[in-house]
Amino acid sequence: MLLRFIENFSVEYMQDSTEVLDWKKARKVVLPNLKPSVKTISLRLPESMLEELKLLTNKRDVP
Repeated sequence: MLLRFIENFSVEYMQDSTEVLDWKKARKVVLPNLKPSVKTISLRLPESMLEELKLLTNKRDVP
């Protein structure tokens, strides 16, 4: 039922994930068969968040 809701849910209208998910019930998941990949994506982020991410990636030596 939740999966069907998520499939039909438009991301445009979602402002906060807490409206849909109860993060207090969240559990950590280990995905041992997940292979790391590099893929170019496009995100719209506030400039302040983008600058903070750039600083963090430089500190961690991430391209």
